Amino acid sequence: MEGTRGCKPWGGSRSLPLGLDALEDAKIAGRARHVYVAGRAQRRASLPVGFRLGFKGNCHSIFLGDSNRKSHRISVWYVCFLNLTGYPMALFNKLANFLLNVNDIVVEDVDFGLSRNEERVLTFDVRPYKRLQHICPHCGRRCPGYDRSCRPARTWRALDCCGTLIYLRYAPPRIQCPEHGVVTAAVPWAYAGSRFTKDFDMQTAWLACETSKTAVTKVMRIDWETVGRCVDRAKAVLEPDSGKRLNGLRHIGVDETSYTKGHNYITVVIDHDTNRVVWVHEGHGLKVFSLFFESLTAEQKASIEAVSGDGARWIDECIAKYVPHAVRCVDPFHVVQWAGESLDQVRREIWQTLRTQGRKLKAADKGTAEAAAAGTAAVRENEKLAMTVKKSTFALGKAPENLTPLQSERLQYIAETQPLLFRAYRIKEALRLLLKFPQAEDAGAELKKWYFWATHSRIDAIKKLAYKIRRHEGNILNTIRLGLSNARIEANNNLIKLTIRRAFGFRNLNNLISMVMLVCSDLRIPLPNRGSRA
Repeated sequence: MEGTRGCKPWGGSRSLPLGLDALEDAKIAGRARHVYVAGRAQRRASLPVGFRLGFKGNCHSIFLGDSNRKSHRISVWYVCFLNLTGYPMALFNKLANFLLNVNDIVVEDVDFGLSRNEERVLTFDVRPYKRLQHICPHCGRRCPGYDRSCRPARTWRALDCCGTLIYLRYAPPRIQCPEHGVVTAAVPWAYAGSRFTKDFDMQTAWLACETSKTAVTKVMRIDWETVGRCVDRAKAVLEPDSGKRLNGLRHIGVDETSYTKGHNYITVVIDHDTNRVVWVHEGHGLKVFSLFFESLTAEQKASIEAVSGDGARWIDECIAKYVPHAVRCVDPFHVVQWAGESLDQVRREIWQTLRTQGRKLKAADKGTAEAAAAGTAAVRENEKLAMTVKKSTFALGKAPENLTPLQSERLQYIAETQPLLFRAYRIKEALRLLLKFPQAEDAGAELKKWYFWATHSRIDAIKKLAYKIRRHEGNILNTIRLGLSNARIEANNNLIKLTIRRAFGFRNLNNLISMVMLVCSDLRIPLPNRGSRA
């Protein structure tokens, strides 16, 4: 403890050494009037495992001992009573407030020990300032006390310090609120209903949004369900009124995405102007999308000018019922997706045909040696062609400028050997390019030419695609006219799927929705003593 002499810690006051040698030095220097050492006959040279530091009046006591958490007993080895000059308690209270990042509290006692898992535990006995006592946790008003009986103390988990578990201990009284009845008074260091400090909840929510949920449980030393509750509390604190983000919506997009294996979906509504998620709900279809419009006020409905999405009929029904003045848009992203699905159907049909031809060639590979050799060569050529068609999914689905050298080679081979498949590919690319026209009038003229080409292609899947495009022609041109695209929604869907993979199985869907809003909206989670999540 030699290094503690003469140092000036935070606050500018002299340090309070805690070592036995330092206590003797304090007696000699006159900083302590009385130093008593009591305990076992054999004096120990080092500090025990656990100790307790208490302050009462002008007598500052330090109890040094070995704590036994299992039996809740403390065997005292040394008891030292110091009567110090100055105000060490005020300094310690400032230091505790500084480390805990909590203001307006008084630290009355500190307890050091070990947990059941042999982890170091530091417990602060605290109390709020009088002006912050008897506060209703729901309305925030100061209320009269309900009972004066001694209530059991509660503990709140704070952020760890150097691997040591930190707890705040306090016995909050019950109060009589005129609006909410008899409730337990709020505390300034924690949110209502939480057994963790505000910093702990926010940091846990930030980690849940940035890394896997399993990693969060290991770092913060809490279970899965607790992580979800921390995320939900952070969302509720950062956005107490979620209806405000629905004000001023002009161009919105809607889409659904699955959150588990199977047919479990959530419906997502995005604001095209801000590229932010504004509404999320479990399920999909007419009933779920109707809930979104039913949550809007008449003024909020009147501000909506356009609604984009895929070609689902339930979107059309909701628009006609709730916002008939809004323009219906079918975004180019889904149009190109339809074309890609039709092209892939053609590819699969050709691949199946080639496989059937290969089986017939193998069965007919009989006769003379020359015929057998010719048959073998035909079988090999058929297998090569079938394998090329099978592995050409990405080559046919990509734009020509994004192809790799191998994909370009496969596409060239298909153009030379499979004219029908290559024709379907050209039709798909023509549709993709016309959707990029800046003017809706030019796109409409090119769309008519494309429709004639597709309907005369002699490919059934492409004909069905053309008829589908013809039904949504007006909505597609509206999208080009307004410049809307659901690509932003699909990007958020990918971010949502990434969030789901990080969570690796939310048991509470509300916690998942809160996490989606934190990740995909404009909400920013503040970290302790730092700025927001950027």
